[in-house]
Amino acid sequence: MAYNFDYGAIVPYTPLIAKGVGITVELTVVGGVLGVLFGIVCAWARSLGPKWLRPPVVLYVELIRNTPFLIQLFFIFFGLPSLGVSLTEMQAAIFAMVINLGAYGCEIIRAGIEATPRGQFEAGASLAMTRIQTFRHVVLVPALQRIWPALSSQIVIVMFGSAVCSQIAVEDITFAAQFIQSRTFRAFEVYILATILYLVLALVLRQVMRALGTLLFPRRRAAR
Repeated sequence: MAYNFDYGAIVPYTPLIAKGVGITVELTVVGGVLGVLFGIVCAWARSLGPKWLRPPVVLYVELIRNTPFLIQLFFIFFGLPSLGVSLTEMQAAIFAMVINLGAYGCEIIRAGIEATPRGQFEAGASLAMTRIQTFRHVVLVPALQRIWPALSSQIVIVMFGSAVCSQIAVEDITFAAQFIQSRTFRAFEVYILATILYLVLALVLRQVMRALGTLLFPRRRAAR
């Protein structure tokens, strides 16, 4: 069965596609940065924080890691208004991505922290550092250096997961693809284009994360 490709039907929707790419990038950057920061806080609380703080963090991590991202997104966007907390589509999407990445990032970063030699903790204590100071100045950077590839991959996964946000009318790449397909009925061409866009974004994001890792961890660069 012959199929006639017609990408010309998509051309009039170029501004919508460009907007979708921009929103996907915005979701990834904001959600990625805030999610990693939240993951660092949770990793500290679970590994080095006060004992009373650990059970809530464990509960949060297990709850997020064992429920679908779509359900988390729907709970935030449709459920929270019942409690008087209303968020826009973008705010709900970013919030969902932050708490999702925070949970996975917590476990990844915690693995880096637990691989830290005990001598580094003792060195911090010998300098009269508090736990937070030891974590910040002695433990965190080497821990992040160890797990940077895994953390980078998780951020790429979060970028792919942002496609789900189209279900609450966030105008990302997937939303644009669905809208164009509903108008042109050129599903094959539209979703091939969406696939290519996500592929390019993923490759670019991996290169950015690799360059950022080189910038943040110069000793690692020098050792190569």
